[in-house]
Amino acid sequence: MSSANPYLDAHGQDTRNVHGHDDGHGDHDGAAHGSFKGYVTGFVLSVILTAIPFWLVMDEVLPSKQATVAIILAFALVQVFVHMVYFLHMNTKSEGGWNMLALIFTLVLVLITFSGSLWVMYHMNENMMPLSIHEAKNLP
Repeated sequence: MSSANPYLDAHGQDTRNVHGHDDGHGDHDGAAHGSFKGYVTGFVLSVILTAIPFWLVMDEVLPSKQATVAIILAFALVQVFVHMVYFLHMNTKSEGGWNMLALIFTLVLVLITFSGSLWVMYHMNENMMPLSIHEAKNLP
């Protein structure tokens, strides 16, 4: 008599996982796994994205410090994405897109917190003007 379950052998034993443990063959969770080429690419990009801002600062290439800071921040942002893609393997397919959704949610919260803090500090500075000498003499 044949069994309806195709994973059972002639003795009724389940043949799907004969080793009794997960041997790591196959992609079970849909997460991206890195390759040697991917890690080397990420490493080379990271070194380049670190060396260029270092050179900009050490040789004082740009006359404006504000421009230097802006370029360094841009390189830092690109390097964050390089690390997320090549080392953290974040993409829209890993874990059904939940990693990307969590990242977007975190970025929105950080943006709201950061911009709100700057807004509050700016308005506190504008509204907390120091007293003049004449006003300070009249205080009790």
